[in-house]
Amino acid sequence: MADTNGTVFDIVVLGGGSGGYAAALRGAQLGLKVALVEGGKLGGTCLHNGCIPTKALLHAAELADNAREGASFGVHTTLDHIDMAGVNKYKDTVIGRLYKGLQGLIKSRKIEVFEGWGKLVGTDAVEVNGQRITGRHIVLGTGSYARSLPGLEIGGNIITSDQALQLDRVPKSVIVLGGGVIGSEFASVWRSFGAEVTIIEALPHLVANEDEALSKAFERAFRKRGITFNLGVRFQGATQTEDGVHVTLEDGKTFDAELLLVAVGRGPNTANLGYEEQGIKVDRGFVLTNERLHTGVGNIYAVGDIVPGLQLAHRGFAQGIFVAEEIAGLGPQVIVESGIPRVTYSEPEIGSVGLTEAKAKEIHGADNVEVLEYNLGGNGKSQILATAGFIKLVRQKDGPVVGVHMIGARVGELIGEGQLIVNWEAYPEDVASLVHAHPTQNEALGEAHLALAGKPLHAHN
Repeated sequence: MADTNGTVFDIVVLGGGSGGYAAALRGAQLGLKVALVEGGKLGGTCLHNGCIPTKALLHAAELADNAREGASFGVHTTLDHIDMAGVNKYKDTVIGRLYKGLQGLIKSRKIEVFEGWGKLVGTDAVEVNGQRITGRHIVLGTGSYARSLPGLEIGGNIITSDQALQLDRVPKSVIVLGGGVIGSEFASVWRSFGAEVTIIEALPHLVANEDEALSKAFERAFRKRGITFNLGVRFQGATQTEDGVHVTLEDGKTFDAELLLVAVGRGPNTANLGYEEQGIKVDRGFVLTNERLHTGVGNIYAVGDIVPGLQLAHRGFAQGIFVAEEIAGLGPQVIVESGIPRVTYSEPEIGSVGLTEAKAKEIHGADNVEVLEYNLGGNGKSQILATAGFIKLVRQKDGPVVGVHMIGARVGELIGEGQLIVNWEAYPEDVASLVHAHPTQNEALGEAHLALAGKPLHAHN
């Protein structure tokens, strides 16, 4: 049975976020007839309440720090105050421009958009607003939501990133529950804006998925900025008070603040969407697929945050493109998860791609792994920017570089070359022979590889 107009689409995409709209755009580009079902706004979490708005806040935070610290560069600026209405206007202008551009792209590719919350009602059909839309292939891309913990009610002074992005004031004090990427980025913003910030993380380190050397350097930098944190003890409970929030940990420690930001990760949006009824295997809400992102049911694929793994917009884009090409019969190369670059956009920034030292040793054996750290202290541009940090390289002994891990201001911008090095399995000698522009921070990548190739130039080793 086709939709009410009798149309059968080549692809019906459920969800218009990073993964869904990328699948729709690439499918249409390949000449396929595409329907896109979205109940919210095209662009999903990333554009409207994720990557883009948080990075806009982080840029405003960087400007606040620059104004506050201008005198150390001989430029006598002062920070008057943070006008959150102005910050939010700037943030919303950025989102608005990108949203308009995305709508134009979708329209220009003649993708049929169905507005409303869709549900999978067959192995070849999605229902939205009582209308059945049939597709030869279905792509599930329903994204994720900000999770909480059992017994922790969101409301009032207990917020998630969704409410944090709409705040009309700078809180005097905040407790951030969760020291991963999202928690660390908000902690960084609020500290730059002048708030007292405490992070509570049950794991032994902040940004615990990163190489341990980066996590430790990150903690030192946050401590220096006056951000306090409590590691290795789990959260027990929170009560709202007249002035804010009272938080208790399992070891009996208590903390008080004006706001509690719950940043304990994102859960998959898969409940009540008809997935399991159609035989799709789901584990803790995540849709299980093979390496080619097929669910094992009919011609149904899944992309983005609902597929177990890194919850990153660019992973969603890549998976959306992959699935469209797979459907079109192009047989694209499988996406290697460890080759996806990861950035934490705080101050300092973290950029990483490939295997951590621990993971590399686990896979290749401790004796078959070499590591090198190149300190940004020897890099001219980093000195000009007054940033500290380092680049850590992980390589297979006598083999390619399998991990690039960086910490320092703006290092996220270096991840492009880092991912080429790891994904093209470059040897240190390959990179050492490339000429890097001086003075740039990018040059530090070249210097690190020179050192790893046994011919350090500006390094004492």
